[in-house]
Amino acid sequence: MTNKTGGPAVKEGGGRGRGRRPADEVRADVLRTVGDLLLAEGTGDLTFERVAKAAGVSKTTLYKWWPSKGALALDGYFHAVEETLAFPDTGDVRADLLTQLRSFAHVMTRTPGGRVLAELIGAAQTDKDLAAAYRKLYSSHRRRLAGERLQRAQEAGQIRADVDVQVLVDQLWGAAYHRLLIPDEPVTDAFVVALVGNLLDGVGSK
Repeated sequence: MTNKTGGPAVKEGGGRGRGRRPADEVRADVLRTVGDLLLAEGTGDLTFERVAKAAGVSKTTLYKWWPSKGALALDGYFHAVEETLAFPDTGDVRADLLTQLRSFAHVMTRTPGGRVLAELIGAAQTDKDLAAAYRKLYSSHRRRLAGERLQRAQEAGQIRADVDVQVLVDQLWGAAYHRLLIPDEPVTDAFVVALVGNLLDGVGSK
């Protein structure tokens, strides 16, 4: 059986009795369910059984799409924060960097998202499937979006032409991740402002 767009349909589990639905609709429901659970509770009690029951799908369906709990959690987290962490493009790179980094800081410090991300990064050190999923679904995607925004700023003359924008990505977001994973210092708004200011204005004496 196929869905309206030609993709496969999925038979529901979990007792909802909703028959077969398009696979993309089922996947969206699962990701929404996982994202809600993660941002409310973290990864500790996330299981395939719980997600299957809450989303009304079978565990077989979940295992078909995600090889491990970590991969499922990462995909759900990414979709939960994707809109919040979008990269604006107003034409002012300083303002746009401040907006995005402030949104990132908010997720990290004012929601369970920061703890979830730290847990996923930690688990990825010993889970090869999760490590691969982290690079594919999250880090490479975030890096690409940041690089594209900085490259447009470079083309507009707001960043020097000889600057490697991927290094700028590491300098900005790498510093934020460092404070997330090694919390000797907090991720504050003053930190975000200083981070962007130091980068764009330079730190050499005049």
